Amino acid sequence: MMRYEGNEKLADVTSCAGVRADLKMCLLESECCRLDKKTPRQCLQDNSVPPECQVLRNTFYECKRSLLDNRQRFRGHKGY
Repeated sequence: MMRYEGNEKLADVTSCAGVRADLKMCLLESECCRLDKKTPRQCLQDNSVPPECQVLRNTFYECKRSLLDNRQRFRGHKGY
């Protein structure tokens, strides 16, 4: 999870926005994007991202899935 200093808030306040922002930053800071000059989408398709980004990708998937799952209504949305 990214640490935001002071009163910084994300512009996107929708569900899963924090996970999405962390995944985006993880991908942009990966070697695949920095050194190979690939887009984050290309890095995800090539599976050439670090394990931390894979975990965030799975967390983002689970968060988006929980939005559609009626059983999750009572438990709340996953993510942060």
